[in-house]
Amino acid sequence: MSFVSMNSVIIYTDGGCEGNPGPGGWGAVVRCGEVVREISGGELATTNNRMEMRAAIESLATLETRSDVCIFTDSQYLKNGITQWISGWKRKGWVTSTKEPVKNVDLWKQLDELVAQHRVTWKWVKGHAGNADNERCDGLAGREIAKLKQQHSKAARQAALTTFKNPTPTPTLTFQQPSLF
Repeated sequence: MSFVSMNSVIIYTDGGCEGNPGPGGWGAVVRCGEVVREISGGELATTNNRMEMRAAIESLATLETRSDVCIFTDSQYLKNGITQWISGWKRKGWVTSTKEPVKNVDLWKQLDELVAQHRVTWKWVKGHAGNADNERCDGLAGREIAKLKQQHSKAARQAALTTFKNPTPTPTLTFQQPSLF
């Protein structure tokens, strides 16, 4: 019998945006022993939920080896989605109980793939309640939003928001089988 040692990692995540949808940011604090890493990013036009998910995705993507991970989030959407709802969505072909397509399916699939690489426990933490790592993540996300607003004019942000709200459908290619007779 062999013993496999796994890293023990604690991750705090947060995300948000101005306007919902609007410019958004995410932040994460990743702790492995004495090593602490802060990561963050943003998108010009997005939603709060997408930024919450992006924080979890990007933090898990930083892990190089299979790990025991405890993720703290202040998002019930993220926690419930990955721990309760996702198995039903997958079983039903990524549709909800009301037969609607699952929102943010692209991110749910990415997150599901990353979670499968580790042993992950999800914990909910009340946001804006004095938890230092949660507050730090909130600050990182806010900093990313501020950077986006500084780097892009109001007109550019509005154009990105219009595109986000009205995405161009991906064209479907059809192939006709040539007649054999």
